[in-house]
Amino acid sequence: MRKIIAALQLSLDGYIEGPHGELDWIDSWEDRFGLLDRVDTFLLGARMYPAYEAYWSAIQADPGAMLPWVGRRALPFEIEYARLAAVTAHVVLSRTLPSAGWAQTRIVRELDELRALKAQSGRDMHALGGGVFIASLLNADLVDELCLVVHPVLLGAGKPLFAGLHGRRRLRLAEARAMSDGLVRLSYVLR
Repeated sequence: MRKIIAALQLSLDGYIEGPHGELDWIDSWEDRFGLLDRVDTFLLGARMYPAYEAYWSAIQADPGAMLPWVGRRALPFEIEYARLAAVTAHVVLSRTLPSAGWAQTRIVRELDELRALKAQSGRDMHALGGGVFIASLLNADLVDELCLVVHPVLLGAGKPLFAGLHGRRRLRLAEARAMSDGLVRLSYVLR
């Protein structure tokens, strides 16, 4: 059975976005989670998928082009990730998204479909997305591991980690790693 590993970046005071959706406090979107070698599927929610597809498709189409979302050209690790994303399976959990633009993307409508995919053989699945999406996976007892990268910044307000989480969850610390740039990666296994 595969594992679903949920990964999020957050501020030291527990926010995943600033009060107006700002993410400028995240210095790099480089793979700080260390998961890319462990997974063969990316799992996303319906809110994140359209922007995710647009961003990485733009880099795939022209790695040297200006990216209007960030006002710069793609960085080397983004080009590498775009190449990986082009050949990696994606699963989008959505009851409303009519279709996905990428051929390697499958839309699942119900949590039971996701459970069935998780039960198949293969490498682990990397859940990307916001706190509401990850909380919905936690509420359905689908998350096996939680990987958090904590940034040394206090936002004071914003979107909290795990908005919509129902009930208490017990976790076991699997790894705590301080990084050279002041970030801390915490990996937890759900009990």
